[in-house]
Amino acid sequence: MATGISLTLDCTNARLLGDFWKTALDYIDEPPPPPFATREEWLASFDLPEDDSADDGAWLCDPEGVGPRLSILKVPEPKTAKNRLHIDIRVPGHGSSDERWARIRSKSARLVEAGGSVYEVAEGHHIVMTDPEGNEFCVAAAPASAQAPAPA
Repeated sequence: MATGISLTLDCTNARLLGDFWKTALDYIDEPPPPPFATREEWLASFDLPEDDSADDGAWLCDPEGVGPRLSILKVPEPKTAKNRLHIDIRVPGHGSSDERWARIRSKSARLVEAGGSVYEVAEGHHIVMTDPEGNEFCVAAAPASAQAPAPA
């Protein structure tokens, strides 16, 4: 069995980035772990400084339970350099290369409306973007093997 992963993204505004990444990944807010009813209750179970709050983090998950969890945590310092690891958003669907490129461009446009920016376009292949805090990521088509329709 493979080892599961979670991703953690440092930021200065967890609510802003949480909302952006929910849009980007079609994720939802992850419920607090049992037995806690709220994130505030869960955070209160730790010995955190009094100025820490639930607004200092966002916890997201794939509603289908397939993709990795994403924790977005407020840190005091801003981003200062290029990411060493970035997320590739893989747009699903099959069809011609023109149809796949149209879906990539459409997803990119939605992410610009959500606060992202286009950094570079590799025409017909992928779009390099940044989130509202400058973290780089790519929007590309899902691999062909993941796009094939299920046998009837």
